[in-house]
Amino acid sequence: MDDVTPEPDRHLPSVRASDAERDATAKLLRESFSEGRLTLAEFDDRTSRAYAARFRSELIELTHDLPIAHHEHDSTPATRPHGAPARRVTGGVTGASGPAYSLAIMGGVERAGAWTLPSVHTAFALMGGIEIDLRGASLQSHETTIRAFAIMGGIDIYVPDDIHVEIEGLGLMGGFGEESGSWKPDPRPVRQAPPGAPVIRVTGLALMGGIGVRRVPRSED
Repeated sequence: MDDVTPEPDRHLPSVRASDAERDATAKLLRESFSEGRLTLAEFDDRTSRAYAARFRSELIELTHDLPIAHHEHDSTPATRPHGAPARRVTGGVTGASGPAYSLAIMGGVERAGAWTLPSVHTAFALMGGIEIDLRGASLQSHETTIRAFAIMGGIDIYVPDDIHVEIEGLGLMGGFGEESGSWKPDPRPVRQAPPGAPVIRVTGLALMGGIGVRRVPRSED
């Protein structure tokens, strides 16, 4: 059987789309753009059409050629290979690749849970917000660079305490640096990273925005 992406069904009942469905479609488009599946022109056009859509069939047409299941079901038990553990060991250097970009334009992007941070990751927030949570993430390389740029937006980066962090950013009419003090979501004490631990360097620019890096306890397996 040929592996052909099905075209949207033009004869679907005209069911009205909800605000939540429009937002979910826009989120999928942002993620697909950050992964290089859409060009900037395609992203702008489809996002505008998503928020203007009146019916579900219009939203389906905007996303029929995108891997929706990849975003919706990657971590559910039904999609795990038979015999795989419910949770994997986090924090290792695997050599596997991961998403190269996180992009938020007047919206929000969150990367958390079990995912892989590539050796170079670029985060760009324009009047939007990005959260990069590495507590459950694995690394592609022993040394990693996160290039963070926030323009009238914010980027929060959470690095587990078993990883060294180096910050080399600039804040212009904004803030760029490490956040200290207690962290309410996890009151456990933050430890020093052991010798020889992986290194994450955070570089970039905050222009009328904020980029914060916080060392936090590693997620418990």
